[in-house]
Parts: sequence; structure tokens; C-alpha cells
Amino acid sequence: MKISIERLLVATVLAASLTSAAYAADTVTMHLVTPEGTGDEIGTVTLEDTSGGLLITPKLKGLSEGEHGFHVHQNPSCDPGDKEGTKVAGLAAGGHYDPNDTGKHLGPEATDGHQGDLPTLTVGADGMATLPVTAPHLTLADVKGRSVMIHAGGDNYSDTPSALGGGGSRVACGAID
Repeated sequence: MKISIERLLVATVLAASLTSAAYAADTVTMHLVTPEGTGDEIGTVTLEDTSGGLLITPKLKGLSEGEHGFHVHQNPSCDPGDKEGTKVAGLAAGGHYDPNDTGKHLGPEATDGHQGDLPTLTVGADGMATLPVTAPHLTLADVKGRSVMIHAGGDNYSDTPSALGGGGSRVACGAID
């Protein structure tokens, strides 16, 4: 009887470890960004592979209420950069992740646009963002070595009337290790 219980215990522990290892996950620390550099930490975004795509779970505070453009950017840096003689917050992150060089901002459901286009981030009146979103065409492996960016305004998933969804300036960023 003792052998059967030990085997059952080992099988249970093995099954539990296989279940938890079925999908990869990573937690990204997010910081406010300014033309002077990275600022205060505002929370985390957890990235997790699922059967439906990349699940992105924010635990953020200190943002303005409403919808915000939310994207994976090309580079793993949140540093400012220089654009036409002006310092720009988070510019070192580069543009939206676009591995197929489509040059199109079409949203998270499209397969023929930027792959870094995520569903918009919703921030409550309390400045908190906790509503998970899913990027159906991304995996954790796709976004490793890149960054997550939050923009000042919403996102219309189009390049008209303004390029890149009209989301506005970069307000928060986190490098994905």
C-alpha cells in the first residue's frame, strides 16, 4: 500500500508541474516615460502564452482615465530619443513591432498589419488598469527582446485620419527581457 501512495503522490506532483509549465509567462515592470527618461514605476504587465494567443494582464496605477493605445514596440528600451532636434519620451523603443514590414496599423485581429498592435488598454476613473486583453497572433517568444508601450490617447486601429491609430504621445513603457 505504501508504494501505491508514493507512486500516486509522485504522479500528482508531476502532473501539477507539467500543467503549470504548459504555457510560458513573463512579468514586465512598467514605468512612466518623459523626454528626460524613465520615471516612476506604475505597476506590471504579465504576458502569458495561451491557446488563444498572448494574454496580457495589466496591474497598473497612475494613468489617466479612458482608452489608451497599447503596443509592442520593436526595441527593448524605454529611453528617450532625439527626433528632429527634440527629445521624445520612449523613442528608443522604436516603432510598432512589424516583423513583415507591412507599414500598416490595422489592429490586433489583422494578420496583414503590425503584429505589435494590441487591444486598447482601459483605465478606470481611479487610474487603475487591470482588464486583461489578448493578442491572438502573438506569442511570448515573438515579444521577447522588445517593449510594451502605453500611449496617451485611444487607438482607432487605422492610419487615417492620423498615422498609427492617432494614439498620441508615449506615456509608459516596459522592456521585455
